[in-house]
This record gives sequence, structure tokens and C-alpha cells, in this order.
Amino acid sequence: MKFRRQKIDDVQINLTPLIDVVFLLLIFFMVSTTFNQSTELTIDLPTATSNAPSTDRSKNVELVITADGQYVINGQTLINEKVSTLIQGLKEVTKGDNTRPLIITADAKSSYDMVLRVYDAAASLGITKLAHTAQKEPAQ
Repeated sequence: MKFRRQKIDDVQINLTPLIDVVFLLLIFFMVSTTFNQSTELTIDLPTATSNAPSTDRSKNVELVITADGQYVINGQTLINEKVSTLIQGLKEVTKGDNTRPLIITADAKSSYDMVLRVYDAAASLGITKLAHTAQKEPAQ
């Protein structure tokens, strides 16, 4: 009995058949692939003109939330920041016309809670047109 290990030939990987298979697959996909021109979705985007002056600006209700926690509606400062006071102030300015847009300008240092109170007041009055604006900081 011979228990000696037999010498194993060097293992070689022949890549020629692999290259042939890859080449055949490439040819198959090139021949069988069809390209179709797909149609895009048509979306009607809103348009805005910045050059046209706003004639309906007097209809807007402008509400400013200051950094120190005060509400200013069309230049009139409210006594406190309660929702009931805010509702009363908006009723006086809108005079029952809930179709007038409410433009909210909040200072960056004002709390989110104050903005939420404006939402609550607008919802209770049935005001659905809300807009947020930002003003540039004054140059120093």
C-alpha cells in the first residue's frame, strides 16, 4: 500500500467557454430588446406673473406674528395671543367674507404654537385660502 500523497496538477481556469457564453447572452439581449418611445405625463402647472401689479391686494388679510409673540392684523395689534382674541380680530377684518385670502407672515423667532393658533382660528371661521410669506431682513 502506498499512502503517499499524489501530486495534484495545477488548477487552471479556462475562461474561453465563459467568454463565449457571455458573448452569446449579449448578442441575444441586443437582438431581442425593443425600444419604445413612452409618452410622458402631461401636468398643468400654475403660472404666475411677477410683473403684473396686484389689484386685489386690498382684499387680502395680512396677519403678522412678531418675534415677541404678538399678532398684528392689517396693522392693528391684538391685545393678547389667545385663539378667541384672534378669531374676534379676524371676524372684524373679514366682515364675514371668508373667501378673502389670509396671508401669514411669521418672524423666524416666533413659536410654532402661535402659527398653529392662526390655523385654528382660520379653521373655525371657515377661511380656506392661506398663504405664508417671508420678508427679507433689513440691510444693515
